[in-house]
Amino acid sequence: MRIVFMGSPESAVPTLEHLVINGYNVVAVYTQPDRPAGRGRTPASPTIKNIAMKMGLPVFQPESLRSAEAVAWLTELKPDVIVVCAFGQILPQSVLDIPPYQCVNVHFSLLPRHRGASPVAAAILAGDEFAGVSIQLVRKKLDTGPVLARAAVPISPRDNTGSLTEKLALVGARLLQEALAGWLRSEITPRPQNEKEATYFSQINKDEGEIDWNLPALEIWRRIRAFYPWPGCYTTWRGKQLKIIKAMALPGESDTEAGRVISLPGRAVGPGIGTGKGVLSVLRVQLEGKKAMSAEEFLRGQRDFIGVVLPA
Repeated sequence: MRIVFMGSPESAVPTLEHLVINGYNVVAVYTQPDRPAGRGRTPASPTIKNIAMKMGLPVFQPESLRSAEAVAWLTELKPDVIVVCAFGQILPQSVLDIPPYQCVNVHFSLLPRHRGASPVAAAILAGDEFAGVSIQLVRKKLDTGPVLARAAVPISPRDNTGSLTEKLALVGARLLQEALAGWLRSEITPRPQNEKEATYFSQINKDEGEIDWNLPALEIWRRIRAFYPWPGCYTTWRGKQLKIIKAMALPGESDTEAGRVISLPGRAVGPGIGTGKGVLSVLRVQLEGKKAMSAEEFLRGQRDFIGVVLPA
């Protein structure tokens, strides 16, 4: 069987590695073009490109798969199946029609819940008890294809999007092996999704990371976890961005003003901040231009932080 793999970020690496390690014939890897990154805006390669080149696999980086030339190149590879994991481009019908065993996608949610570009963050924001992985057949409309296999993963209160994605990437790589083997042997009947249960979560915007202290502490806590490592949740202190990297919503009500920084009696770990409902205990922060540190360490250098009202 000839497989073309399509993926870009770190989360796609376990799937590609499992395919190669388990002897699948990966004839090419498609990934996003190199993009400017960092302060110097120098071109940076997608993680998958670096991994594929170390494996000696041919790498293609088309700006789009919609051009006739891109479709022709892909057709020449004669893939029996295309495996997709966090590729970053929507596949046109001209590509979906190429492989006889279709295009198989590793999606990090329990479809039909949390379709879209940011399913892991969506699960945390919604307060779900479980996230998961779905192996689905790709259709022109995003994440609507029938499902070959699913696996649920519990969400820990300590999980953020980064840590949960790492877990799901490993589970997805193993689940793909089972689903792909059954699919290629015609032992799996794809299950259509229930459209009535579908939810959709779009791409996260960088500006969404700014904290509104009028929100309930529970919601802010979920946002801090969902938006880490990107775009991060932040407020402003002395004209500089202050990222809240780790926090915890304290139980119970509070009459503390939204945005007011208070000390927490009996807690040496850091300050509390009033919200629209309850208090958020801050555990780890990063002031613009400084390294990340514990909130306790931050307070030792910023003793007048207690008592201020942060912008809502």
